[in-house]
Amino acid sequence: MTIEPQVRRARSSRGARALRPALLGLVACGLVSVAGSAAEACTSLIVTRGAARDSSVMITYTCDGEFHPHLERTPAADHALDDSITIHARGEVIGKVAQVPHTYAVLGLINEHQVAIGETTFGGREELEDPQGLLQYWDLMQLALERARTAREAIDVITRLVERYGYRGPGESFSIADPREAWWLELIGKGPGGKGAVWVALRVPDGMVACHANQARIDTLPPVDPDRCRYAPDVERFAIARGYYDPQSKQPFSFRQAYDPPTPRSRRWAATRVWSLLRRVAPSLALAPDYHRAVPGAPPYPLWVAPDSALSLADVFSLMRDHYEGTAYDMTRGLDAGPYGMPNRWRPLDWEVDSVAYAWERPISTQQTAFSIVTQSRARWPDPIGGVLWYGLDDTYTTCYVPLYNCITALPRSHTVGRLNAFSWDSAWWVFNFVANIANLKYAWMVRDIRAVQAELEGTFLALQPAVEQTARALYATDRELMVRYLTDYSVTHAERVVDRWRELGEGLLTKYNDGYVKDAEGRPQDRGYPEAWLQRLVRERPEAFRLPERGADVPAATLAD
Repeated sequence: MTIEPQVRRARSSRGARALRPALLGLVACGLVSVAGSAAEACTSLIVTRGAARDSSVMITYTCDGEFHPHLERTPAADHALDDSITIHARGEVIGKVAQVPHTYAVLGLINEHQVAIGETTFGGREELEDPQGLLQYWDLMQLALERARTAREAIDVITRLVERYGYRGPGESFSIADPREAWWLELIGKGPGGKGAVWVALRVPDGMVACHANQARIDTLPPVDPDRCRYAPDVERFAIARGYYDPQSKQPFSFRQAYDPPTPRSRRWAATRVWSLLRRVAPSLALAPDYHRAVPGAPPYPLWVAPDSALSLADVFSLMRDHYEGTAYDMTRGLDAGPYGMPNRWRPLDWEVDSVAYAWERPISTQQTAFSIVTQSRARWPDPIGGVLWYGLDDTYTTCYVPLYNCITALPRSHTVGRLNAFSWDSAWWVFNFVANIANLKYAWMVRDIRAVQAELEGTFLALQPAVEQTARALYATDRELMVRYLTDYSVTHAERVVDRWRELGEGLLTKYNDGYVKDAEGRPQDRGYPEAWLQRLVRERPEAFRLPERGADVPAATLAD
């Protein structure tokens, strides 16, 4: 399934404006076409107040796909009664959406009221995509952020829009947070001529952590309760009419089974990521790998778990950095990881040898990530201070998350320029890609240098955060305009400093590991060769190919010639 590579927007306060996401490039997420092959993408974690050490509501989102994102900000605006929003697809106008009198400011995927949204595409039944529907998931995310003050309002915005204008995309799971609660919305269209969508939304219970990754996970539905569970009135009736559910089976209705029946492939590439997040959040549960390995009869993983201990922001960063290290699926180990334990696997994910099908693992951390976020929404702070978009570019494992407060009025220029087909040191995305790609040469060694700089910078941001926010709180009480200038300067300046430091890091890696050598502290190149374990494996596989003759032994001339 190919997702459109771009949408365009031209802002105006009156008349029509065209819509595009505040993170340009969002349209490439979901199920994206990579080298002609559909590759499942995107992972989202939801952390409720009671599960967070600082009482934040946090969501994460990896937007995975081979594209160059641009960070954007949409200012708050007032609109005339006849204003509308123009929706484009593939460069053509396909319809309009009526504007509302006032829209809220949006930074990336968080708005001025600390409402934040992430998503993963589960696709589901292809016949339920409606090419005549007007709105795609990125339209819904942007419009919800512009129009909602709470997570519940965001659900209302999304579901009412698809009912009125139609939904054109595949099945989606949305993570939606505000300062007090988090909701999980799963939605899929009704197919050609079936305007609207069927959907279910669950509030993640306080104290719990949930996650989803390109697979519908909401199962049986509890009774409708505005505080806990909401769903389309025809969610079960529509499944019966389409033959997705037989009430005579005596089995309870399941949203997941009806609209996105799990397959061995979806379990392998989606459920494994869910398992890895949950196993790290709650090791005490000892969750088995059986479900993601498609063992018959294995139960699916719980929608949410109570963490063994409350999660810090640093913990959440760490959770998004995962190649299944320390498990049987560890991508840094084995022949496929090469001599230097590289966890990246080049696409396509599935392949054949002698007509036998095989597949690489699909981890949370992947080189195909364009950007990722961790958002904080915090009730104890005023909205301009409580909402933070922690933004990272490229692979989550080798990125550095920088804090961008939701009230800022300017953006770091390096995050707004560049394109996929032309390398540029001016583009933050290219800078992070350069470092990540250089690391593939000697991954296990180079990544230690990268992670050290990452820990230094992120550690500094986390240490500074209380002082920065106390200063902002004092300014909020006396001069709110100055507070916004202060947080804008802090966010933009430090984002650009990180990019500068990452350029230095990339140049340093290229110098230190040049031509296969490793320079010591004095800059002298040293022979380091290959890891002993890899050499042993090489010799076991080809015992005679590299053997040297004993000292003093005669070597036949023909052998020398060979």
